[in-house]
Amino acid sequence: MALITAFGLAGCGSDGAPPPDPDASQASAVAAAVGPRGDLTRRVAASKDRRFTAAYTWTGAGAQRTVTVTLAADGTWRVDVPGGAQSGRTSVSMVGRAEGVYQCSAGGGCVRVARAAGTVPAAVDPKVHHPFTDWAAALADPNSALSVANAQALPGVSGACFSVEPTTVSIAPPIEPGIFCYGDDGMPTGFKTKFGTLTLAGAPGPAPPTADLAGPVSNGTPLNTSAPPVPSNTGRPSASSSRRG
Repeated sequence: MALITAFGLAGCGSDGAPPPDPDASQASAVAAAVGPRGDLTRRVAASKDRRFTAAYTWTGAGAQRTVTVTLAADGTWRVDVPGGAQSGRTSVSMVGRAEGVYQCSAGGGCVRVARAAGTVPAAVDPKVHHPFTDWAAALADPNSALSVANAQALPGVSGACFSVEPTTVSIAPPIEPGIFCYGDDGMPTGFKTKFGTLTLAGAPGPAPPTADLAGPVSNGTPLNTSAPPVPSNTGRPSASSSRRG
């Protein structure tokens, strides 16, 4: 009996390390087998089937703020951007529906600005909707002219991250170069491109049946997109004030 007990303890090990996670091991094996491009394509394909409402922290493009992303059950979408226009004075919502993309603003109604997510004019484009709409379509297409490599995880972002760059020089590349991060289940967890960094802030919630317009449709003029200014450091004298006698 003592020998059986001894062999049993030896088999269990004495370092107290937990057994490996079979799901994590399987995910790593799949990623290694298909390579970075295949792994990204798999995750984004799963992402395109997800429907949710989620908050993302947006940093690097003006003052930090929380953007709300809604991917509705019927395929419509909406992205609410606090301080997204007029140097932060006005919040806007970008809404994608079958008939086109709208910019909605408080008190200004909703103005149709494009036929599709990828054709929003630059002057009225906050850009934060692209990773969830037209860029996702390009990332999921194995024939897109993109170079993909594994990337270090963004701070505070879970899942796997990939460095993506267009491989052709064109006036309108399919995406902007950057870092794109997704969970094993396809949940978008973070992005970093020229427009700044989006980081998933908390667990996603359920999706509504459709993404509603944030006001009545009007024939007005859309607002120019401009970020709110970054708050200056308080309590520290500026260079000009320090020179005053």
